[in-house]
Amino acid sequence: MSMVKGVKGRQVYLRDEELLRRREENKNYLLELGSEHLLLPYLMEAGRCKMSETPEDIHGGWESPLCELRGHFLGHWLSAAAMHYEATGNEQVRAKAEEIVEELAACQKDNGGQWAASIPEKYLYWIGQKKPVWAPQYTIHKTFMGLLDMYELAGSKKALDVAVNFGKWFYDWSGKYTEAQFQEILDVETGGMLEIWVILYRITKDEMFRTLMDRYYRKSLFDGLLAGKDVLTNMHANTTIPEILGAAAAYEVTGEQRYLDIAQAYWKSAVTDRGSYVTGGQTCGEIWSAPNQLKARLGDKNQEHCTVYNMMRLADFLFRHTQDPVYLDYWEKNLYNGIMAQGYWQGSFTHGRKSEYPTKGLLTYFLPLRGGAQKAWASKTQDFFCCHGSLVQANAAHNTGFYYEGENALYVCQYFESDYEGTIGDTKVSVKLRKNRMNGTEHLSSDSSGTQKISRIAARYPSYPRRQVYDLIVETEKETAFDIYVRIPAWTAGEGTVCVYNTENADELRAVMEGENPNGEKLSAKPGTLVKLCRSWKRQVIHVELPKTLTVEHLPDQEDMAAFLDGPVVLAGLCDEERILHTKGLQENELLVPDNEREWGNWMGTWKTVRQEQGIRFVPLYQVGYEHYSVYFPVEE
Repeated sequence: MSMVKGVKGRQVYLRDEELLRRREENKNYLLELGSEHLLLPYLMEAGRCKMSETPEDIHGGWESPLCELRGHFLGHWLSAAAMHYEATGNEQVRAKAEEIVEELAACQKDNGGQWAASIPEKYLYWIGQKKPVWAPQYTIHKTFMGLLDMYELAGSKKALDVAVNFGKWFYDWSGKYTEAQFQEILDVETGGMLEIWVILYRITKDEMFRTLMDRYYRKSLFDGLLAGKDVLTNMHANTTIPEILGAAAAYEVTGEQRYLDIAQAYWKSAVTDRGSYVTGGQTCGEIWSAPNQLKARLGDKNQEHCTVYNMMRLADFLFRHTQDPVYLDYWEKNLYNGIMAQGYWQGSFTHGRKSEYPTKGLLTYFLPLRGGAQKAWASKTQDFFCCHGSLVQANAAHNTGFYYEGENALYVCQYFESDYEGTIGDTKVSVKLRKNRMNGTEHLSSDSSGTQKISRIAARYPSYPRRQVYDLIVETEKETAFDIYVRIPAWTAGEGTVCVYNTENADELRAVMEGENPNGEKLSAKPGTLVKLCRSWKRQVIHVELPKTLTVEHLPDQEDMAAFLDGPVVLAGLCDEERILHTKGLQENELLVPDNEREWGNWMGTWKTVRQEQGIRFVPLYQVGYEHYSVYFPVEE
């Protein structure tokens, strides 16, 4: 199978209002954090700031000067800033990041020309002496990755110089140990250091970094996976995922089959054979559960945000090399029920309604899945868990994963409103993906302005639509033949349909998007597939209809423990304790019915139970803020 390329940057214009909101809040958070606070551990390590000169409101938690992981967040910050600049061209974010890189270069100079970390060099030697210290290579990896993202995504040559010189320190240090000794050092969390050496080797072609790649090949993990062993059960998940991302990067640079085999073996062990929660995520207390044994691990510390983000990165890699839509389904499920459910929550309190809780939530380190759980929201400056880092990166790049380019082909993979601008062959191509809201009105709130036209669509969809409908408007600068692949998600209820219409004017386009033009080329496809459209393109509309129904998923080891989904979106029942649902002759997916289904022109996607002694209201999990909720419910007759 040939490789496809993920489309990102300013080739993809984000139009989805919710993702745009989250990206904007993320940008504001990046700018809100003071550079002097972010840099403090680096300045102190380089002797450029005395303790007596530190700001009064220094960052706390894992960024405290007393924490051995201090400084880890700045690397994430630089990566997120570079990602945001690549996606939007925001010069304010780039300028702030460039100033930080300049200061890191000054720190490196004062440290002797190589060391550029926020922690002392001795931490690395302590590992070799088997002296306890909290994950120094994990912390340093973040600095490296931030520098390299600034070079590759924001064009900072100074960032690359700092990374290359810093790499020389690691080459000298790692060469002081025998192979056996260094393999033991690799058992202390290394983060994504292998990926760093791969990127530096790709950029510089310096054999020093190829040597570091070989030194960071962790035999106990990689060879165990290749041998088909279970090396993950009860092991710390986010120690190994970044190492696998390093192997994935190594495959793309070296072409060595073993690296691809390692990545695929990891996915098989971590996802295919292990099973997951209904959200698409896994882990409890940061560790992998035993294969398909999840019922005993529902608690307050399920689904660490970092694991969601990094496993989505692995899914992206595997799709690019296999074009298997199973990875796209995984990506979608984890975006809705992980990234969106665990960060930048915003409540909707209008028309006099008030809440005893804050109206926003920044980050939930974990996603609790026990009955009657409550999300715990981190502060902006006094926690800085590892997941603060994956939070700012994930929300800086919401336009990735939507489109992929292959040889004379374009893949449309996710259904969020967006525009694609690219070149297929030698032809410029534009695709605008729009959601048909099937509401028949422009009246979206109490203060909506504009003419409210009478439309047949309003009566055509009197109740919450049991389908999702999208239109892809394709335009090329000249008539050109190429393939467009359109994803039919695994959650589709029955076959999805794809119709291709030729459009010559605005009236035809309007008719297609309102479902009034039946004269298109129609294809049907099973859920979990890609529809291939092979033809000459000039100006057409691809009309996609995805039937959906309320579905139920059970815990893999407890069939009477049910969770509910509306398409890819997990629903949370608002209740403060575990509650039993009784079927009373109904099918499980008949236990919920739409509730408050529409406000103005908005279909709400909210539900309630029927035939229960005490009713429960269900809302999308990503809309839950401070309420108590349950995802899984025992079901009895």
